[in-house]
Amino acid sequence: MAATRYRRFLKLCEEWPLDETKWGRDLGAILRQRVAQAFQEGENTQISDPETCDQKYNSLARINGNFYRDKYPRLRDTSFTEVSVEECRMVLATDCMKQMEEAKKGLWKKLKEKFSQKSTEEGGK
Repeated sequence: MAATRYRRFLKLCEEWPLDETKWGRDLGAILRQRVAQAFQEGENTQISDPETCDQKYNSLARINGNFYRDKYPRLRDTSFTEVSVEECRMVLATDCMKQMEEAKKGLWKKLKEKFSQKSTEEGGK
């Protein structure tokens, strides 16, 4: 029975899309890590609570199969901010978030980092 569960989770991982713009915080990547942790012995893994395992699989399969998107359709593809889906993806990309964090830093922190980097470079020479 564990072998069947393992194969179902592997198939789900294959179907789940990876978002390369969200490296380090992509749900598909985290799902793959969790499956690898849960099934360390592959098909020979002993599952302590099969019911919970099946519930988790069914929940993830419904999300991946767009069950809730179809059950509760949206009237428009924007939110109250009128931002499109593509604009949201761009803003939530890891590179963009790093740029926003950099912009949030105050002048004092920027100067401190700049001079601490120069002093370590000069000290290494």
